[in-house]
Amino acid sequence: MNTNSAQHLAQDWFTRQFAVDGQPPFSLRYGGETSANLLPGWSVSSSRRQIDDARSEETISYADPSSGLVVRCVVVRYADFPTLEWTVYFRNDGTLDTPILADILAIDTEFQRKSATEFALHYHTGDNCSADSYQPHCAVLAPATQMPFAPEGGRPTTGAFPYYNLAWDAGGVIFALGWPGQWATSFIRDSAEGLQLQGGQQQTHFTLHPGEEVRTPLVVLQFWQGDDWVCAQNVWRRWMLAHNTPHIDGQVPAPMLFTCNDGMFDGQVSNAADALKFIARYAADGLTPDWWWIDAGWYPTQGGDWTHTGTWAPDPERYPRGLRPISDAIHAQGMRFILWFEPERVTPGTWLYQQHPEWLLRDAAEQEGEEWTRWALLDLGNPTARAWLTDYIDAFISEQGVDLYRQDFNIDPLRFWRAHDTPDRQGITEINYVTGYLAYWDALRARHPGMLIDSCASGGRRNDLETLRRALPLLTSDYPIVAQRDPIGTGMQNYAISYWMPFHGTGLFQSDDYTMRSFMCAAFGYGEEIGHLIYDPAALRRIAQEWRDIAANYLGDYYPLTDYSLAADVWVGWQYHRPEVGSGVLQVFRRPESPSDSMRLKLRGLDPLATYRLCNYDDPEVMLCRGDALLAEGLLVTLPTCPGSVTISYEKEKGQL
Repeated sequence: MNTNSAQHLAQDWFTRQFAVDGQPPFSLRYGGETSANLLPGWSVSSSRRQIDDARSEETISYADPSSGLVVRCVVVRYADFPTLEWTVYFRNDGTLDTPILADILAIDTEFQRKSATEFALHYHTGDNCSADSYQPHCAVLAPATQMPFAPEGGRPTTGAFPYYNLAWDAGGVIFALGWPGQWATSFIRDSAEGLQLQGGQQQTHFTLHPGEEVRTPLVVLQFWQGDDWVCAQNVWRRWMLAHNTPHIDGQVPAPMLFTCNDGMFDGQVSNAADALKFIARYAADGLTPDWWWIDAGWYPTQGGDWTHTGTWAPDPERYPRGLRPISDAIHAQGMRFILWFEPERVTPGTWLYQQHPEWLLRDAAEQEGEEWTRWALLDLGNPTARAWLTDYIDAFISEQGVDLYRQDFNIDPLRFWRAHDTPDRQGITEINYVTGYLAYWDALRARHPGMLIDSCASGGRRNDLETLRRALPLLTSDYPIVAQRDPIGTGMQNYAISYWMPFHGTGLFQSDDYTMRSFMCAAFGYGEEIGHLIYDPAALRRIAQEWRDIAANYLGDYYPLTDYSLAADVWVGWQYHRPEVGSGVLQVFRRPESPSDSMRLKLRGLDPLATYRLCNYDDPEVMLCRGDALLAEGLLVTLPTCPGSVTISYEKEKGQL
């Protein structure tokens, strides 16, 4: 892919779309009138600043002289990637409530094709805790058609996925919407050669009070040129790692090997004595991963129900000395401590529910006097509630020795947000909540600069770009846990999510090669579960070593080597490649009903003039192959067992880098 040409495309598009006297690529209605008609009559100003060596920022402001509304669009341009992003803010600088702002679209722009080839939209299913979560799709957008997308329930990657690659005219644009709430996008083909791209918060119809400011979703466009949209995805992966994935001391975190204790306890309700025994046993058996993870159930539960959330203190009976003895034992073995929280969901009878009901959002059923639907929502849009939560969790992390803060979110928030909106303030509760959620994580990261956050929401249901700028998704779906003995579904989730998220994770309670290799990714977990896993330390040590040998490659370029498929009678495979060091890995799987015992796979990204040394983890013989042969003819992989799997690493011969 020609990244220099794509960089010029991004620059030209910025110049045209954000010209001070032009129409910006966002829209709204204000007092019933369109922004296209209003903005030309408002005063316009702009300012620039350099953020760092790679990023510059330009702010374009539009001020309504009559009402005092200021519309501010903050645009960030990247010098090292063909990427633009922007966020729009609305502030009432007047003395009265504004007229109604409605139908706000954070992006509203058009693209025109010149060739006879139609627009092709690459998009994905969101997480549904199912085998087909993140399934990739490609749709040709014929004239006079429309494709709308929106998540379900207010968690942004439930069912739908706000990341797209739109291809046309030997190139295209990657588009992402960053909004940890209820968004909507639409791709609208006209009857000629044009396509209109729209996206934003799904419902906006509100007035702003004097001094009040709100924001829209983050919009990202990354331009590309060439004939291969997969190469464009690799530019996106590099941009994600360089500018989005949370860094520690200026570096992308190393791939993570972890074990989770939730399957070791009945109903996930853990206790200190047994937790210490498990830690000691794993260490004695030579199983010391990088991270030890305690999931839900360490706080007071009601009848052993881990969903009884809202009292964020260790259960005094099961953890009489708190969690510090556990974290000390973890640290003594050279591991770090992951701890699960779910602060937003509040259950009756818990501390938050009893002590601070004024901080809670309830849904419409309870407001109307009907039977309550079990849970309330801690309002992160309430500054007092958010300040308490920030201070409390900050102190808890320090006192209990937590190294990674894992936040889950097992409740759909949309019904709570909309139940608290009045007719002239529709969308405001959601905006304030989303803004508060991001501010809460920003505050935790500022107070603990060496700490990582894990984003979880019933698996992978809140992994929009704004979230991924602050957290790592260590469990991109609950499906591997719910259906832990399904390597096909989990393998295909890894296959699909790798287009967009270089650093993602999953875990399992199995120890056979075929299943374990299906689950491997940049953050890889293993453990045991009551009644299911035959504890096999030797197998776990071997597979852990294999993962450690290849793990760095998961943060390289990604190439699917076969089509996506959930069928049981096919082969599937993928490749991760690091061109800067000349190495990579491919993993290949023969499904349980596949009739053929071999398949030839053409590799990607290699230097055709170099010789590569290939290492099969199931065969001690080393192969030497020319890059041009691997690219053109492919590598013949034979797997006599069914199902079967193989991991093959490769590197350039010494002296050829």
